[in-house]
Amino acid sequence: MVVVGSAVAAFAVAKPSPLFLLRAQRAFKFRPLSSSSVPSRKLVLYSKPGCCLCDGLKDKLQSAFLLSGPDSLNDVHLQIRDITSNPEWESAYQYEIPVLAKVLSDGTEVALPRLSPRLGVELLQKKIAAALKQQ
Repeated sequence: MVVVGSAVAAFAVAKPSPLFLLRAQRAFKFRPLSSSSVPSRKLVLYSKPGCCLCDGLKDKLQSAFLLSGPDSLNDVHLQIRDITSNPEWESAYQYEIPVLAKVLSDGTEVALPRLSPRLGVELLQKKIAAALKQQ
């Protein structure tokens, strides 16, 4: 676990397991240290090991989650899913990764438009915040 400023970063990737569907998903979370509430907004990042675009987006997301301001993502829960751990994810996203999806209140996921690897951290934060405001 890494403590940076006023946020805590915890990183884990979903791994294959016979009890995969029964166990809670591991997650990548950023939240203020003083917050005890459960994040209300949720994102899922589909990626795989060795994907340079995925790694670049993860790095930018980590920085974007630490930024404050009107587009703050401090209350967002980000789950990173390794597509190689689930045949359905691999089939759906093998040629598309990284795929960032928002989780709606009913639990369904909606893929966000592809984010350019050239985006700066502040613009990435603004685009994600705007996408999360839309239903």
